[in-house]
Amino acid sequence: MDLDAFTAVHGATWDRLDRLASRGDLSGAEADELVRLYQEVATHLSTIRSTAPDPAVVSRLSDVLGRARAAIAGSHDPSLTDVARFFVVSLPAALHRVRWWTVGVMVAFVAVAVVTGVHVYLTPDAQAALGTPAQLERYAEQEFAAYYSNHPAGSFAAQVWTNNAWIAAQCVAFGITGAWPLVVLMQNAVGVGTAGAIMALHDGLDVFFQLIAPHGLLELTAVFVAGGAGLKIFWTIVDPGPRPRGRALAEEGRALMSVALGLVAVLAVSGLIEGFVTPSSLPWWLKVVVGAVALAAFWAYTLVLGGRAVRAGETGDVRADHAGDVLPVAA
Repeated sequence: MDLDAFTAVHGATWDRLDRLASRGDLSGAEADELVRLYQEVATHLSTIRSTAPDPAVVSRLSDVLGRARAAIAGSHDPSLTDVARFFVVSLPAALHRVRWWTVGVMVAFVAVAVVTGVHVYLTPDAQAALGTPAQLERYAEQEFAAYYSNHPAGSFAAQVWTNNAWIAAQCVAFGITGAWPLVVLMQNAVGVGTAGAIMALHDGLDVFFQLIAPHGLLELTAVFVAGGAGLKIFWTIVDPGPRPRGRALAEEGRALMSVALGLVAVLAVSGLIEGFVTPSSLPWWLKVVVGAVALAAFWAYTLVLGGRAVRAGETGDVRADHAGDVLPVAA
């Protein structure tokens, strides 16, 4: 195929579609013409791709067709209003709806951590499995504290942020399995309990809490929220309520994935605390106050804004015009 001749023959059609796609005040006849030209130019693009795939022409027609498709089907451009709605309505509503799941996960996590810690503290065989006495002593007296100051604060904060955000996202995304959140929570609880036991064996339990509390209050709460959200998605499969199971799973999945996105911001705050406050020279009580204030702000956000949004009928799901139409069901 002679691409130059093809362009000469159909160029006027492409230009006409470009003009119509760029306007927002089309008449009925022009709208019909836009649809007809869209179909015609789409055929032209397919022909060019299969016989004479010139990058410049393909790029031009793809751009024109993209704008024409948006003009025909309508489009929604994200705006500051959408961002504000997410943080003021959708996210707090979703967090509020999983608050009791969060509390349940927290209680179970603390119980596992305490049981693990007591077991390791009282059982020589468990201690031996972790390392030699010299290795455990070095961990308690040097390595545990050095972990927070071995790297530049900025890079360390970014590292823990991305790692924790990835863990939280997995808990929510793979919550449908019912097992993955439990595995992640169990591993973390055992790790916390084991570290506490080793520190206690070497009279360092005060150092353990002084280093864990500033960032851990918010960081662990974010992990609890992620685990609770993931388990709630799994429970939706088990008990969808009056909704069809597929619809219930879609609605809960969309709503609770907003939790995963919101936790990225929460964990960014805890990462900054862990990178800049925990290893700093501030008095230990002031570090703990910083962590407690961050945690209090999170729960105020969840309970106050979230409670208000839920009472207004919000669930954290996307707006109805974005979610699509659904059939009514009997309660």
